[in-house]
Amino acid sequence: MIVIAGMPIPAHAPGLAELDGAERHVFDAKYRSPQVYSYPTMEDLQFELAARSRIADAAVALERSGAVFENFSDSYANPRYWDRTGQGGFLLKRGVAPADAINDIFYNGRLYGFECATAVIIVLYKGILDVIGPGPFNRLFGGLYLYSWEHDNDLRLITRENVPETFIGDILYVRNPDYDPKTPEWQGENLIKLGDDRYFGHGIGIGSVQYFIRSLNENRKPGSTRSAYLMNQATYPDYPALRRLAFPQSGMPPVPFYFGRSPDETVIRIGSRIRVIGAS
Repeated sequence: MIVIAGMPIPAHAPGLAELDGAERHVFDAKYRSPQVYSYPTMEDLQFELAARSRIADAAVALERSGAVFENFSDSYANPRYWDRTGQGGFLLKRGVAPADAINDIFYNGRLYGFECATAVIIVLYKGILDVIGPGPFNRLFGGLYLYSWEHDNDLRLITRENVPETFIGDILYVRNPDYDPKTPEWQGENLIKLGDDRYFGHGIGIGSVQYFIRSLNENRKPGSTRSAYLMNQATYPDYPALRRLAFPQSGMPPVPFYFGRSPDETVIRIGSRIRVIGAS
């Protein structure tokens, strides 16, 4: 059930008619759920639906970008945008716009190598950027540092345990309790939910939960009998709080937009319609 300002929302409420794809999938799942999902305003619900959709898009885009899995000791990034730290993280270069640096990971993925926790934070930043636009993003995330689960406080991440259900855009975790200590990178895999039993995990790919469990089980210590398993928890941004930080005066921008597949391409989304500007 979805509740807005204390009142159940009708399935065909104004502003929801043109939902499609992941937005419609999340709305329908929450609407039909026996759990109560409460939002202060309709704009907060719309923002979450758009953000979850863009996060899923960003996960697929990262998989296609050419960025690879590397341990912290071997991580690398485009030096035009990032300074690599001694820990293997990436610190935004002085004078570089945060939006430009995040977009570069997706435009020039072959210049990047990082591990899976860093990957999910990158995907979250990209998804939020594609919803709020570069102006608010640059204001909120001026001191970007990409390292494991470290992130700007304004991302407002929430982790809940014993969740009854998960949704597109949620971050989940498959734990490998008997990983080989010689290869600690196989102790687990961070996943981003893309749909019904479809997930992205950096370095392994896109597939079902069992696909990731099999991959981790192939990398256990000798003699192990305990299988990897999906933990019952989910991580996601506090969407209403993030919306208010991004748009403290006017709420949602009049036209959601996000960058396209190249720096010269901008995509405008109006309901279910997509318009590409600047594409060759």
